Amino acid sequence: MDTNANRHEHEHGVLELLAHLKEPVPSLQQFKKVSDIFKILGDPNRCRIFWILCHCETCVIDLSNRVEMTSPAVSHHLRQLRNMDLVISERIGKEVYYRAAETEITALLHQMIEKVIDLACPYAD
Repeated sequence: MDTNANRHEHEHGVLELLAHLKEPVPSLQQFKKVSDIFKILGDPNRCRIFWILCHCETCVIDLSNRVEMTSPAVSHHLRQLRNMDLVISERIGKEVYYRAAETEITALLHQMIEKVIDLACPYAD
């Protein structure tokens, strides 16, 4: 039995499809970065905080009031978002203000979140 023939039957033409890609398949490290971002946004509280910060700049206390969470909990989420470069902070006087980083990645994530919310909850208030 020809093992190559069996292998090609099982691949369902994937090798031919991949051969037509103009770019090489991204590295595992590149996919890890994507996976890490989705893990961070996988928490609904963090996703919500990120979404709010895409719309405004605010401090921990105001953000805590808005999302009805404690300041330490919000600070924890902000730290994780900042570690992934999704959020930036700026000290003004005694307050630290947070906002979404102005990057192509954050813009795409923001658009994706809004689109998914619209598709998943078209009649929500």
